[in-house]
Amino acid sequence: MRKMLVLGASGGMGYSIVNELVERGYHVRAFARNRERLEKLYKNRTDVELFTGDLLQFQDILEATKDVDIIFHAAGFPYVQWAEKLPVSTKNILEAAKQNGAKLAVVDNIYAYGRASGGKVTERKPKNPHTKKGKIRLQMEQMIKQSGVEYVIAHFPDFYGPNAENSVMHYFLENVMKNKKAIFVGDPTLKREYIFTPDGAKALVSLALTEKAYGQNWNIPGYGGITGEEIIRYVRHLTGYRQKVRTITKWKIKLLGLFDRNLREVVEMFYLYEQPIFLSGEKYERELGPLPKTPYEEGLKRTVEFMKKSGDES
Repeated sequence: MRKMLVLGASGGMGYSIVNELVERGYHVRAFARNRERLEKLYKNRTDVELFTGDLLQFQDILEATKDVDIIFHAAGFPYVQWAEKLPVSTKNILEAAKQNGAKLAVVDNIYAYGRASGGKVTERKPKNPHTKKGKIRLQMEQMIKQSGVEYVIAHFPDFYGPNAENSVMHYFLENVMKNKKAIFVGDPTLKREYIFTPDGAKALVSLALTEKAYGQNWNIPGYGGITGEEIIRYVRHLTGYRQKVRTITKWKIKLLGLFDRNLREVVEMFYLYEQPIFLSGEKYERELGPLPKTPYEEGLKRTVEFMKKSGDES
């Protein structure tokens, strides 16, 4: 049986990738820093091997990648740590992949594309990032492409879904579930794109298992555009939430950022809430077939159910 390694297995996309691989019959090694978090997510799962380690420690990565066919890289760091930690962790992962003969499937965002110029963004769009974080992501992509490691890089819009706690959608849903005043980020009348993490996992795993997909970038869109007003309406229907939802604007984040370094790092990415990017999945569908796309109402229902269950167990 082929063995797969999922880095960032305690995060939103990592969790869905682990589940997708197990469903397809693979043995999975789930890697994260927090053992307690891994045990909570994968308790009583004999088909998931837990591995605690640090991406900044090469020996941890080298040990984790032994006997592994494909490394799924879904790990991340807080924005404030990107410049310091992403180059080191990427170098470690690539060197370990080379030494152990593993392929690499990377979960990436859309930051390196920069601003959209109208229409859906295809893989042919030149990477022209205008933000610090977009330039860092492009630097990581170039490291991967120059490494000699067989790779697949998948670009995704914002996540939502079971266990996707490091997301703007979770930020909104968390207070809804506690029946507290919730905050929605950005203009609620503007359509944006989100991807349900189980859909993203299905698409990435399919790419990673397809030989001709390697050496390429792939755009994986969500279920089209949706406004904040529509999301709020769906969530009210699903949960019975009746409190007023406030919106947070760029100037408010700038103000709060005077006292919070993490929020200061969010400001430069706010262009995505003013000029949303929509990805084209044409290349994927031409080469691999229909993309997995869960309607937003169903995806939000499953996300809310997971949050409710997690809250009941904590």
